[in-house]
Amino acid sequence: MSGNGGYEARFRVWRGDADGGGLTDFTVEVNEGEVVLDIIHRLQATQAPDLAVRWNCKAGKCGSCSAEINGRPRLLCMTRMSVFTREETITVTPLRAFPVVRDLVTDVGFNYTKAREVPAFVPPEGLGPGEYRMAQEDVDRSQEFRKCIECFLCQDTCHVVRDHEENKPAFAGPRFLMRVAELDMHPLDAAAESGLDRKSTAQDEHGLGYCNITKCCTEVCPEGIKITDNALIPLKERAADRKYDPLVWLGNKIRRRSASG
Repeated sequence: MSGNGGYEARFRVWRGDADGGGLTDFTVEVNEGEVVLDIIHRLQATQAPDLAVRWNCKAGKCGSCSAEINGRPRLLCMTRMSVFTREETITVTPLRAFPVVRDLVTDVGFNYTKAREVPAFVPPEGLGPGEYRMAQEDVDRSQEFRKCIECFLCQDTCHVVRDHEENKPAFAGPRFLMRVAELDMHPLDAAAESGLDRKSTAQDEHGLGYCNITKCCTEVCPEGIKITDNALIPLKERAADRKYDPLVWLGNKIRRRSASG
């Protein structure tokens, strides 16, 4: 037993690389007020100097230290040791949905590939920098999504990505479907005028139909963004309205008939 309210905790940390690995047991000192990242750093300093972990700000704002703690996707720096009992063994593993580089570091390049596939904001014609005007309600709606720190915990916990590797080419994941939703509801986005239908591309190119709104992405978001309720469900509703709107259907049929004539 350590002094100053400290104690000895049991940790199991995944060690290995792309070729394989396993869990290694450690007993390590824990002091009052510490987070899991503190303990990982102590392991590096005292028992496992070659233990690989990605981190940066240690303030829950960079999204770097994503991992799984007792099977749940979390930020190491925002998970306090006080949420665990002193008797339990704490297991720390890399994000399961992405390839392991080494130890707790994974290759999250999948997410940057998906980010590049989402067409950017299309500026409205005739308005220059400083001339954009929006209702405060619209600002507030999209501001929630801008809180995303791209920790990719939502991507990791989404079963479409996590449990079905074959889905990855056709599915952007909740983080980037949220980006599509943000742009689609933006009152100044001129995508439609440029010929880009974000609702259709969400369905046809980014895999919106794969999402079955289990809200697991919302549950792990460290910023408390209501990804499912405020982004994915409204986007699904707008996409369905677009697809099954009888006027849209009639217009498409007339256009096809005119083209064939």
